[in-house]
Amino acid sequence: MILTKAQYDEIAQCLVSVPPTRQSLRKLKQRFPSQSQATLLSIFSQEYQKHIKRTHAKHHTSEAIESYYQRYLNGVGRNGAAPVLLELANEVDYAPSLMARIILERFLQEHEETPPSKSVINSMLRDPSQIPDGVLANQVYQCIVNDCCYGPLVDCIKHAIGHEHEVLLRDMLLEKNLSFLDEDQLRAKGYDKTPDFILQVPVAVEGHIIHWIESKASFGDECSHHAYLHDQFWSYWNRFGPGLVIYWYGFIQELDCNRERGILLKACFPTDIVTLCHSVPCP
Repeated sequence: MILTKAQYDEIAQCLVSVPPTRQSLRKLKQRFPSQSQATLLSIFSQEYQKHIKRTHAKHHTSEAIESYYQRYLNGVGRNGAAPVLLELANEVDYAPSLMARIILERFLQEHEETPPSKSVINSMLRDPSQIPDGVLANQVYQCIVNDCCYGPLVDCIKHAIGHEHEVLLRDMLLEKNLSFLDEDQLRAKGYDKTPDFILQVPVAVEGHIIHWIESKASFGDECSHHAYLHDQFWSYWNRFGPGLVIYWYGFIQELDCNRERGILLKACFPTDIVTLCHSVPCP
Protein backbone atom coordinates (compact mmCIF):
# COMPACT_ATOMS: atom_id res chain seq x y z
CA MET A 1 0.00 0.00 0.00
CA ILE A 2 1.64 3.21 -1.21
CA LEU A 3 0.36 6.39 0.48
CA THR A 4 0.94 10.01 -0.34
CA LYS A 5 2.47 12.14 2.38
CA ALA A 6 -0.93 13.79 2.89
CA GLN A 7 -2.65 10.42 3.35
CA TYR A 8 -0.01 9.30 5.81
CA ASP A 9 -0.23 12.55 7.80
CA GLU A 10 -4.01 12.14 8.07
CA ILE A 11 -3.56 8.68 9.61
CA ALA A 12 -0.75 9.85 11.89
CA GLN A 13 -2.81 12.80 13.10
CA CYS A 14 -5.57 10.44 14.21
CA LEU A 15 -3.05 8.67 16.45
CA VAL A 16 -1.89 11.73 18.38
CA SER A 17 -4.23 11.26 21.34
CA VAL A 18 -5.02 7.56 20.94
CA PRO A 19 -3.82 5.00 23.53
CA PRO A 20 -1.82 2.05 22.14
CA THR A 21 -4.53 -0.58 22.52
CA ARG A 22 -6.12 -3.14 20.21
CA GLN A 23 -9.41 -1.27 20.56
CA SER A 24 -7.71 1.87 19.19
CA LEU A 25 -6.43 -0.15 16.23
CA ARG A 26 -9.95 -1.39 15.49
CA LYS A 27 -11.22 2.20 15.51
CA LEU A 28 -8.41 3.21 13.18
CA LYS A 29 -9.43 0.47 10.75
CA GLN A 30 -13.01 1.75 10.83
CA ARG A 31 -11.77 5.28 10.13
CA PHE A 32 -9.60 4.13 7.19
CA PRO A 33 -11.34 1.03 5.77
CA SER A 34 -9.43 1.15 2.47
CA GLN A 35 -6.08 0.60 4.22
CA SER A 36 -4.95 -2.89 5.12
CA GLN A 37 -4.84 -3.98 8.75
CA ALA A 38 -1.12 -4.74 8.48
CA THR A 39 -0.30 -1.30 7.08
CA LEU A 40 -2.30 0.47 9.79
CA LEU A 41 -0.72 -1.66 12.53
CA SER A 42 2.77 -0.84 11.26
CA ILE A 43 2.01 2.91 11.15
CA PHE A 44 0.28 2.68 14.53
CA SER A 45 3.34 1.02 16.09
CA GLN A 46 5.88 3.36 14.50
CA GLU A 47 4.02 6.51 15.51
CA TYR A 48 3.65 5.28 19.09
CA GLN A 49 7.36 4.43 19.27
CA LYS A 50 8.19 7.97 18.16
CA HIS A 51 5.99 9.27 20.96
CA ILE A 52 7.69 7.03 23.53
CA LYS A 53 11.15 8.19 22.42
CA ARG A 54 10.08 11.82 22.80
CA THR A 55 8.73 11.28 26.34
CA HIS A 56 11.13 8.56 27.55
CA ALA A 57 13.31 10.81 29.71
CA LYS A 58 10.52 12.17 31.91
CA HIS A 59 9.55 8.65 32.99
CA HIS A 60 13.09 7.82 34.09
CA THR A 61 13.81 10.63 36.53
CA SER A 62 14.39 9.41 40.08
CA GLU A 63 11.27 11.29 41.17
CA ALA A 64 9.09 9.65 38.52
CA ILE A 65 10.43 6.16 39.26
CA GLU A 66 9.84 6.54 42.98
CA SER A 67 6.34 7.92 42.38
CA TYR A 68 5.44 5.02 40.10
CA TYR A 69 6.84 2.48 42.53
CA GLN A 70 4.91 3.86 45.49
CA ARG A 71 1.71 3.97 43.44
CA TYR A 72 2.32 0.35 42.45
CA LEU A 73 2.84 -0.70 46.09
CA ASN A 74 -0.27 1.16 47.23
CA GLY A 75 -2.32 -0.31 44.39
CA VAL A 76 -1.38 -3.95 44.94
CA GLY A 77 -1.72 -3.38 48.68
CA ARG A 78 -5.39 -2.64 48.10
CA ASN A 79 -5.96 -5.35 45.48
CA GLY A 80 -3.09 -7.49 44.22
CA ALA A 81 -5.22 -9.05 41.48
CA ALA A 82 -6.18 -5.73 39.87
CA PRO A 83 -4.17 -4.65 36.78
CA VAL A 84 -2.37 -1.95 38.76
CA LEU A 85 0.72 -1.65 36.56
CA LEU A 86 -1.24 -1.76 33.31
CA GLU A 87 -3.62 0.95 34.47
CA LEU A 88 -0.72 3.06 35.74
CA ALA A 89 1.05 2.79 32.37
CA ASN A 90 -2.11 3.82 30.51
CA GLU A 91 -2.74 6.70 32.91
CA VAL A 92 0.74 8.23 32.45
CA ASP A 93 0.79 7.39 28.72
CA TYR A 94 3.75 5.03 28.78
CA ALA A 95 4.20 1.62 27.20
CA PRO A 96 3.06 -1.12 29.62
CA SER A 97 6.15 -3.29 29.01
CA LEU A 98 8.46 -0.35 29.69
CA MET A 99 6.54 0.52 32.86
CA ALA A 100 6.90 -3.10 33.94
CA ARG A 101 10.67 -2.83 33.43
CA ILE A 102 10.86 0.31 35.59
CA ILE A 103 8.96 -1.28 38.48
CA LEU A 104 10.79 -4.60 38.20
CA GLU A 105 14.20 -2.88 38.32
CA ARG A 106 13.12 -0.79 41.31
CA PHE A 107 11.77 -3.87 43.11
CA LEU A 108 14.97 -5.85 42.59
CA GLN A 109 17.12 -2.93 43.73
CA GLU A 110 15.21 -2.99 47.01
CA HIS A 111 15.20 -6.75 47.50
CA GLU A 112 18.51 -7.92 46.04
CA GLU A 113 21.99 -7.38 47.47
CA THR A 114 23.48 -6.40 44.11
CA PRO A 115 21.89 -4.29 41.35
CA PRO A 116 20.19 -6.49 38.74
CA SER A 117 21.97 -6.90 35.40
CA LYS A 118 20.25 -6.08 32.13
CA SER A 119 20.32 -9.74 31.13
CA VAL A 120 18.55 -10.75 34.36
CA ILE A 121 15.87 -8.10 33.82
CA ASN A 122 15.35 -9.18 30.20
CA SER A 123 15.10 -12.82 31.22
CA MET A 124 12.44 -12.03 33.84
CA LEU A 125 10.44 -9.95 31.35
CA ARG A 126 10.53 -12.83 28.86
CA ASP A 127 9.49 -15.26 31.60
CA PRO A 128 7.77 -13.48 34.52
CA SER A 129 7.64 -16.75 36.50
CA GLN A 130 11.31 -16.06 37.33
CA ILE A 131 10.32 -12.93 39.29
CA PRO A 132 10.68 -13.71 43.02
CA ASP A 133 7.34 -12.14 43.90
CA GLY A 134 4.11 -13.69 42.69
CA VAL A 135 2.07 -10.47 42.67
CA LEU A 136 4.70 -8.55 40.69
CA ALA A 137 5.12 -11.49 38.32
CA ASN A 138 1.40 -11.37 37.52
CA GLN A 139 1.47 -7.58 37.11
CA VAL A 140 4.41 -7.79 34.70
CA TYR A 141 2.71 -10.58 32.75
CA GLN A 142 -0.43 -8.45 32.32
CA CYS A 143 1.69 -5.60 30.95
CA ILE A 144 3.57 -7.82 28.50
CA VAL A 145 0.51 -9.50 26.98
CA ASN A 146 -1.45 -6.22 26.71
CA ASP A 147 1.33 -4.22 25.04
CA CYS A 148 0.92 -4.18 21.26
CA CYS A 149 4.00 -2.04 20.51
CA TYR A 150 6.77 -2.98 22.98
CA GLY A 151 8.04 -5.92 25.00
CA PRO A 152 9.43 -9.42 24.45
CA LEU A 153 6.19 -10.78 22.99
CA VAL A 154 6.05 -8.00 20.39
CA ASP A 155 9.76 -8.44 19.64
CA CYS A 156 9.21 -12.16 19.03
CA ILE A 157 6.26 -11.49 16.72
CA LYS A 158 8.20 -8.84 14.76
CA HIS A 159 11.15 -11.19 14.34
CA ALA A 160 8.88 -13.98 13.11
CA ILE A 161 7.11 -11.67 10.63
CA GLY A 162 10.43 -10.36 9.35
CA HIS A 163 11.72 -13.90 8.85
CA GLU A 164 8.45 -14.92 7.17
CA HIS A 165 8.82 -12.16 4.57
CA GLU A 166 12.46 -13.02 3.93
CA VAL A 167 11.41 -16.62 3.25
CA LEU A 168 8.62 -15.33 1.00
CA LEU A 169 11.12 -13.23 -0.94
CA ARG A 170 13.51 -16.16 -1.24
CA ASP A 171 10.74 -18.35 -2.66
CA MET A 172 9.84 -15.66 -5.21
CA LEU A 173 13.46 -15.35 -6.32
CA LEU A 174 13.70 -19.12 -6.71
CA GLU A 175 10.41 -19.16 -8.64
CA LYS A 176 11.92 -16.63 -11.07
CA ASN A 177 15.09 -18.77 -11.36
CA LEU A 178 17.23 -15.90 -10.11
CA SER A 179 20.61 -16.83 -8.61
CA PHE A 180 21.41 -15.09 -5.33
CA LEU A 181 23.45 -15.12 -2.15
CA ASP A 182 21.67 -14.60 1.16
CA GLU A 183 22.87 -12.86 4.32
CA ASP A 184 24.36 -16.01 5.86
CA GLN A 185 26.32 -16.82 2.71
CA LEU A 186 27.58 -13.25 2.45
CA ARG A 187 28.70 -13.17 6.07
CA ALA A 188 30.52 -16.44 5.54
CA LYS A 189 32.44 -14.62 2.81
CA GLY A 190 33.47 -11.93 5.31
CA TYR A 191 30.88 -9.20 4.67
CA ASP A 192 29.73 -7.54 7.89
CA LYS A 193 26.87 -5.36 6.63
CA THR A 194 24.78 -6.94 3.88
CA PRO A 195 21.32 -6.75 2.31
CA ASP A 196 19.05 -9.76 2.54
CA PHE A 197 19.89 -10.95 -0.98
CA ILE A 198 22.61 -10.21 -3.54
CA LEU A 199 21.67 -11.14 -7.09
CA GLN A 200 24.49 -13.03 -8.78
CA VAL A 201 23.13 -11.85 -12.12
CA PRO A 202 21.64 -8.33 -12.00
CA VAL A 203 18.10 -7.65 -13.16
CA ALA A 204 16.19 -4.63 -14.40
CA VAL A 205 13.04 -3.42 -12.66
CA GLU A 206 11.07 -0.58 -14.29
CA GLY A 207 14.19 0.31 -16.27
CA HIS A 208 16.50 0.38 -13.24
CA ILE A 209 19.39 -2.03 -12.69
CA ILE A 210 19.12 -4.02 -9.45
CA HIS A 211 22.04 -5.84 -7.77
CA TRP A 212 20.53 -6.47 -4.35
CA ILE A 213 17.15 -6.69 -2.59
CA GLU A 214 16.31 -5.78 1.00
CA SER A 215 13.10 -6.99 2.68
CA LYS A 216 11.38 -4.76 5.25
CA ALA A 217 8.27 -6.14 6.94
CA SER A 218 7.11 -2.66 7.91
CA PHE A 219 5.71 0.58 6.53
CA GLY A 220 8.31 2.98 5.16
CA ASP A 221 7.72 6.33 6.86
CA GLU A 222 10.09 9.29 6.75
CA CYS A 223 11.79 8.59 10.07
CA SER A 224 12.48 4.89 9.50
CA HIS A 225 13.37 5.25 5.82
CA HIS A 226 15.90 8.03 6.39
CA ALA A 227 17.47 5.98 9.19
CA TYR A 228 17.68 2.94 6.91
CA LEU A 229 19.21 5.06 4.13
CA HIS A 230 21.90 6.30 6.50
CA ASP A 231 22.59 3.03 8.32
CA GLN A 232 22.03 0.45 5.59
CA PHE A 233 20.92 1.32 2.07
CA TRP A 234 23.67 3.76 1.05
CA SER A 235 26.25 1.35 2.49
CA TYR A 236 24.80 -1.41 0.31
CA TRP A 237 24.84 0.95 -2.68
CA ASN A 238 28.49 1.84 -2.09
CA ARG A 239 29.53 -1.81 -1.85
CA PHE A 240 27.19 -3.62 -4.23
CA GLY A 241 25.68 -1.00 -6.54
CA PRO A 242 22.01 -0.06 -7.06
CA GLY A 243 19.31 -2.08 -5.34
CA LEU A 244 15.66 -2.59 -4.44
CA VAL A 245 13.94 -2.19 -1.07
CA ILE A 246 10.59 -3.90 -0.57
CA TYR A 247 8.43 -2.34 2.15
CA TRP A 248 5.83 -5.10 2.38
CA TYR A 249 3.34 -2.90 4.28
CA GLY A 250 3.76 0.10 1.99
CA PHE A 251 5.60 3.40 2.11
CA ILE A 252 5.17 7.13 1.59
CA GLN A 253 5.17 7.75 -2.14
CA GLU A 254 7.39 10.82 -1.97
CA LEU A 255 10.20 8.78 -0.38
CA ASP A 256 10.76 6.91 -3.65
CA CYS A 257 12.97 9.75 -4.87
CA ASN A 258 16.35 8.02 -5.17
CA ARG A 259 15.66 5.82 -8.18
CA GLU A 260 18.10 7.67 -10.42
CA ARG A 261 20.74 7.46 -7.69
CA GLY A 262 20.27 3.71 -7.36
CA ILE A 263 17.72 2.86 -4.65
CA LEU A 264 14.27 1.75 -5.79
CA LEU A 265 11.27 1.29 -3.48
CA LYS A 266 8.43 -1.19 -4.00
CA ALA A 267 5.53 -2.41 -1.85
CA CYS A 268 5.56 -5.92 -3.35
CA PHE A 269 7.75 -8.23 -5.37
CA PRO A 270 8.10 -6.73 -8.87
CA THR A 271 6.32 -8.51 -11.70
CA ASP A 272 8.25 -6.92 -14.57
CA ILE A 273 11.73 -8.27 -13.82
CA VAL A 274 14.05 -8.39 -16.83
CA THR A 275 17.05 -10.67 -16.45
CA LEU A 276 20.26 -9.13 -17.77
CA CYS A 277 23.13 -10.88 -19.52
CA HIS A 278 26.20 -11.48 -17.41
CA SER A 279 29.58 -12.10 -19.06
CA VAL A 280 28.10 -14.21 -21.84
CA PRO A 281 25.93 -13.22 -24.81
CA CYS A 282 22.17 -13.69 -24.52
CA PRO A 283 20.93 -16.72 -26.42
